[in-house]
Amino acid sequence: MTFPADRSVAVVLGTRPELVKLAELIRLLGPAARVVHTGQHYDDGLSGDLLEELRLPGPEYLTGVGGQPRAVQVAAALAELDERFAADPPCVVVVQGDTNAALSGALVANARSIPLIHVEAGLRSHDRAMPEEHNRVLIDRLADVLCAATPQNRALLLAEGLEEERIAVTGNTVVEAVRTHLPARQERTDLLDGLGLTPDGYVLATVHRPENTDDPAVLARVLRELARITRTHPVVLPLHPRTRARIESAGLRPLLDELTVIAPTGYSTFLALARHAAVIVSDSGGIQEETTVLGRPLVVVRRSTERPEALIDFADLVEPGPGTGTAVRHRLAEGPEGLRRLAALPSPFGDGTASRRIADLITGMMPDSTPRTAAPAPEMADA
Repeated sequence: MTFPADRSVAVVLGTRPELVKLAELIRLLGPAARVVHTGQHYDDGLSGDLLEELRLPGPEYLTGVGGQPRAVQVAAALAELDERFAADPPCVVVVQGDTNAALSGALVANARSIPLIHVEAGLRSHDRAMPEEHNRVLIDRLADVLCAATPQNRALLLAEGLEEERIAVTGNTVVEAVRTHLPARQERTDLLDGLGLTPDGYVLATVHRPENTDDPAVLARVLRELARITRTHPVVLPLHPRTRARIESAGLRPLLDELTVIAPTGYSTFLALARHAAVIVSDSGGIQEETTVLGRPLVVVRRSTERPEALIDFADLVEPGPGTGTAVRHRLAEGPEGLRRLAALPSPFGDGTASRRIADLITGMMPDSTPRTAAPAPEMADA
């Protein structure tokens, strides 16, 4: 697998999860990778410091995107990406997931007739209230090659009428990300000792999605449930900047008093905390995947999920309110036996070679390479 050393593969991203999930692919691409960061996550704690932690090359940064409403983000990124790709067109554009950055990259690739590859294609929540659902459906329609993480994602794409030859089941790149960046046991032990935590003796929580933070009443319900859990287990909350701002503006700061609030962590630190949490409570999509690799139980605080594979064994889906505490207590009651059971299960998101499969697909899309479809790439076996 060789690539030209001319930054000919544009990897368009804008958020922390995209950096994490595309890091290994960017390393495999080597000098051919042209990383373009839209600045959707513009906080150093969310993206800037992560570039150094993941040992990624410095990206091209767009301006005027971070902190803006969705429509402004997409419009600003579209204009600047189009200008850059007109002046210096890549051979292939790669986008991941369902962010505004991914949609912008897909639209510009389509407008400029540049082959487009969509990593993590075929996710569906069937919830039209989610902006991400609209993004992912649009990107899948535009992409030349659809990298479906699971056979279920492939089946959804086929059911929507997308051509079979455009789809490859690759697995999810999150599997290799977790395996690569989970710290060694002693480092994890030192981290927990520094926070006064006992392995399997605390709950880890994250909250950032608009459905849980934009309405003060909903946000209050989430925080009150987390506070109730502290009656039996400490709750560690790495506080997202957006969530902190919503808490302050809604006057909900006292609801944090019972929680162990910490700053947003680096990826390795977060994985260490998740690896030893008795239960994780989150509204994140990526954490639904990561817990299946770590073998930990998760309570997903959302109306819907685009990752039903995690719900089979690892996760419970609940709406904000008393159901959160009930689901957490149920998982805690399973005790060490429940944790051992999950640890023994394979992740439904693949075998840890997704990035290499995707890199092989990109090779087939480069000039003078044939064929330019997903067909030659080895597919992940059905789960």
